[in-house]
Amino acid sequence: MDEGLHRDRPVVRLRAFRAIDDPVACELFIEGHTHVLTSIGVTKVTSSRHEWTSNPAAFVIIVESLDGKKVYGGARVQVAGGTEPLPIEQATVGLDSSVIKLVWKYAQFGTGEICGLWNSREIAGYGIGSIFLTRAAVAISTQIGLTSLFALCAQYTVAMAQSVGYHLENSVGNSGTFYYPKMDLLATAMLHEDIETLTTAQDEDRNAILKLRESLNLIRIEVLRKKSIEIHYELKIPHLENWDLQATIANAKRTFKEKDWTEARLNLL
Repeated sequence: MDEGLHRDRPVVRLRAFRAIDDPVACELFIEGHTHVLTSIGVTKVTSSRHEWTSNPAAFVIIVESLDGKKVYGGARVQVAGGTEPLPIEQATVGLDSSVIKLVWKYAQFGTGEICGLWNSREIAGYGIGSIFLTRAAVAISTQIGLTSLFALCAQYTVAMAQSVGYHLENSVGNSGTFYYPKMDLLATAMLHEDIETLTTAQDEDRNAILKLRESLNLIRIEVLRKKSIEIHYELKIPHLENWDLQATIANAKRTFKEKDWTEARLNLL
């Protein structure tokens, strides 16, 4: 474990922000995520050009040291209608173009996608790269104004997504699944249609997400499989007065028929 983390109870900050507002943190996110992907042999990733860092419709959640010098994990919520398609569109359109119309159906009312979920080895086993980041991403989505969320899940994250209210979206691919990015890896398309009330989430997760929404900035001792971690949540997104969801939705409408969907890319939750 990293020298800056206590073995018995690590202390970290989980912070949300708009990508264009914190380029330094975005670079640390990229560095950590790239290291994790290359360590498991994935070198061709959707965000290899990191266009999301300049996308005004991309929101980031990072898990960092309290001094902000080290990033241990992160995830993104990208909103349909930004300067790039959603990662699930980019990754699967070459396999099933119907994903375009599916996303547009929900984009008209404000939709996005949880993507780029990762954690470093230093913090493995404490739930950072799984449930706590996922809960936080769902929690901040109502701040952004979203009514639904997509995700493209690796097999081992499907159950986690279901616990916060996602369901398998079987209208695309092979009943919702794709062999992607290669034939021995299965990706699952998932959709959350109840972001506000969370009636489809398991009780424990629903209560935890609602608590985060109620107190966006708080300190909690989280426990997973008898391991404790102290998380300083800072989920109140700064500068939201500059965010315009309706303009983003209008852009999604304008670009719906204009996008070039020829390149399939990778971006799994």
